[in-house]
Amino acid sequence: MKIKFGTSGWRDIIAENFTFENVKLVTQAIADYVNQKFAGQKKVIVGYDPRFLSEDFAKTSCCVLSANGIKSLYTKRDVPTPVVAYEIISKKLAGGINFTASHNPPEYNGLKFSPDWGGPALPETTQFIEKACEELMSNRERIKEMDYDEAKKKGLIEEIDPRQNFLKRIKQLVDIKSIKKAKLKVGVDLLYGTARGYLDELLKECGCKITVLHDWRDVLFGGHRPEPDEENLKGLIDVVKKKKLNLGLSCDGDADRFGIVDSDGTFITPNQVIALLLYHLAKSRNYRGGIAVRSVMTSHFVDSIAKGYDVEVKETPVGFKFIGGIMVENPDKFIIGGEESGGLTIRGHVPEKDGVLACMLIAEMVAQEKKPIRKILQELEKKFGKFITKRVNLSLTKENMEKFREKLKSTPPEEFAGLKVKKLITIDGFKFILEDGSWVGMRLSGTEPIVRLYIESDTVKKVSELKSAGEKFITS
Repeated sequence: MKIKFGTSGWRDIIAENFTFENVKLVTQAIADYVNQKFAGQKKVIVGYDPRFLSEDFAKTSCCVLSANGIKSLYTKRDVPTPVVAYEIISKKLAGGINFTASHNPPEYNGLKFSPDWGGPALPETTQFIEKACEELMSNRERIKEMDYDEAKKKGLIEEIDPRQNFLKRIKQLVDIKSIKKAKLKVGVDLLYGTARGYLDELLKECGCKITVLHDWRDVLFGGHRPEPDEENLKGLIDVVKKKKLNLGLSCDGDADRFGIVDSDGTFITPNQVIALLLYHLAKSRNYRGGIAVRSVMTSHFVDSIAKGYDVEVKETPVGFKFIGGIMVENPDKFIIGGEESGGLTIRGHVPEKDGVLACMLIAEMVAQEKKPIRKILQELEKKFGKFITKRVNLSLTKENMEKFREKLKSTPPEEFAGLKVKKLITIDGFKFILEDGSWVGMRLSGTEPIVRLYIESDTVKKVSELKSAGEKFITS
């Protein structure tokens, strides 16, 4: 087998390829990277999500790091991904290893490495690790390991609880007083994940009356992937409507993604949330003339609002590491960065997705605006235009996938549903900007024969027509 890092680390099925032996191998490759890059004493935080065996995989990783002279800061319980990032930055660590498969199905686990700047490892870093893994495959005797208790006695493993440190930072970034004053009634679906004791605790401290769902560890996440999408949040939607709550908030398994429900039970899409929070930050913090960053398939609603506040928009390939990279390069100009899959961060925080922060900022916005999210959206649409988005996954055979890949490169479409292609963007997939401002995007999965089709326009009718045209081009 080959160890391959995707957009956010190495993920695989537990006990098939995600094994203790392969965890040792990948950790040794990371240890090689850290020892090559840093001199003197080196510290790495090792965290994990609530998946099956996560804490044991993490301990195994600590044993390999210890044998390589690297001190591990092992978290006493499962922690959100942004907590790992914040510890790296606040404690000036050499990096962080996080055992998480994020929103993937329960049978998966994953290993994610974040270097010293706190964001997900960039391609040049993961390529080094992948190459080192390949070499270790045929030379496994080079993998070092120390007994966990022995490493603890030698001071090479320290067990930590980073919770208070992180909660303190969130309280500095969010207007807690506004939320307290509003006395919001909030539904919270923790989806059995790492947001337990983080999101619910913050809302309690803000004086919110909360109704909490799924606030215990379940390695099977209730039998489905821990993704805070509309389908998985039906229980939260019902609670919000029945109890007449102001808001419903949720995070995924490792709390780097968010799910937002309005007071009438409407699911607010990540595209809408990013646009809403750009508006809210520009208005409440008086941010003007800065930078907003979005991934290539994220809504242009962001661009329209940005224009109204003299904010420059930068477009990146898919993967939060690219957004984080721009944030680190422009710390004083950066306002918000987000992607349509449900991740965002803001100025002054970590260059990593943070679902807990996103939820708290939405609570702040609702508290300050004193109105439901749909009312705020309606006002923004009147001012900045309507943006309706759609995403569809289309499965192809491997043979047809290759044929489609060639067709896209050799004869890309010149029009969709009678609208001419005005511009083609190819930084990640193919994004066709049409003459009326609508757009159609196509991305081919790197791991399975699936084409992701993205559509954005200003009417439901146009979105439907463009979807049909896109599907016809892909499947014909």
